[in-house]
Amino acid sequence: MGKTVSITDIGRKRKLNQDYVFISDLPVGKLPNLYLVADGMGGHKAGGYASKFAVETIVERISRSLEEDVFTLLYEAIAEANREVRRKAYEDEAMSDMGTTLVAATIDDNVLKVANVGDSRLYLIGEDIRQITTDHSLVEEMVRMGGIDREQARNHPDKNIITRAIGAEAEIKPDFFEVRLEKNERIFMCTDGVSNMLTDEEILQILQEPKEGAEQIRRIVEAANEQGGRDNMGVILITPDI
Repeated sequence: MGKTVSITDIGRKRKLNQDYVFISDLPVGKLPNLYLVADGMGGHKAGGYASKFAVETIVERISRSLEEDVFTLLYEAIAEANREVRRKAYEDEAMSDMGTTLVAATIDDNVLKVANVGDSRLYLIGEDIRQITTDHSLVEEMVRMGGIDREQARNHPDKNIITRAIGAEAEIKPDFFEVRLEKNERIFMCTDGVSNMLTDEEILQILQEPKEGAEQIRRIVEAANEQGGRDNMGVILITPDI
């Protein structure tokens, strides 16, 4: 693998950071690498616990699994995280409404495989920017139904209502995506603290600046904070060796 960088930031409005990221360019169990972004939700401290706990559960499950099929492995790990988050929420009243989004990615032989639940995103960055994941949100459903357009969606009052999350329902339903990577393409993963503050074009413009990846994602966070920084931010930027 090439170079991977990540960052989280509390933003300008929140008292706690409930976003959590995990990166490993080295194998995790049967996977050649693993990248996770999670955005927790819930009451005081519950969201931060949910995102970290779900990610740690997924990494642990993948580490010990003998499953060879990538999508089956990701599904089983996400399903276990869902069960465990729900169990913790049931046992502790302070955690009763907690949940988390999740985007998971792994790259094998130049093929990117992705699982997502919620409205955190994965993009491919080349000469243009392409969103691979589909938001599981009320506003995204309104866009798909033709009720509102993309620009209206960006500032809609129900922007934060998500329709799927780890911990929300007994049965978890991730979406899965598979993309063959082209030369010079990079992978950008982020929580909605970034995508609600910056347009895709603004993200692309910063990621095309002639700077190191770590500096580029710092600029992403700075730009989102300059726009108001209404939420926490979790970001991963992956530069594969192709």
